[in-house]
Amino acid sequence: MKKILILFFGVCTALTFFSCGIYSFGGVNVGDAKTVQINFFPNQAPLVEPTLSQRFTQDMQDLFVRQTNLKQVPTGGDLRFEGEIIDYRVNPMSATAQQTAAQNRLTISVNVRFFNRFKEKDNFEKRFSFYSDFDANSQLTGGVLDNALSEILERIIQDIFNASVANW
Repeated sequence: MKKILILFFGVCTALTFFSCGIYSFGGVNVGDAKTVQINFFPNQAPLVEPTLSQRFTQDMQDLFVRQTNLKQVPTGGDLRFEGEIIDYRVNPMSATAQQTAAQNRLTISVNVRFFNRFKEKDNFEKRFSFYSDFDANSQLTGGVLDNALSEILERIIQDIFNASVANW
């Protein structure tokens, strides 16, 4: 019985050490990558929100630093992200009985190119998009804009993260 316990403990210990090699507890697979490079995403949308490029880039960098063990570098990253914000638009979504908009929708789209130095088959170029609805009587400024941007950017960045390094 004692030998079985020792063997069981040994196997569990070995599995623990070997299984954590390239995977983290969050389901992230960065392979042999040690660094990540996230380039500035310029806003090339027809309608420009002045702070959007900086906020998107910073939020994306923050997510990768928080949720992986990758070191952020300005150039030569093992994983590299680049792209541009290609759409920022507001459309009416639902109408009232007086034929006016009751809700508007802010939609943001980002074109992303991902390069993995170690696994080129994982490279991609994709468009990621999400939206946020807000009351048509509200101006898209201040807190309304901040809440909409937070919701949209969080979702887009999480989708990029899942497509590039998460096993989803």
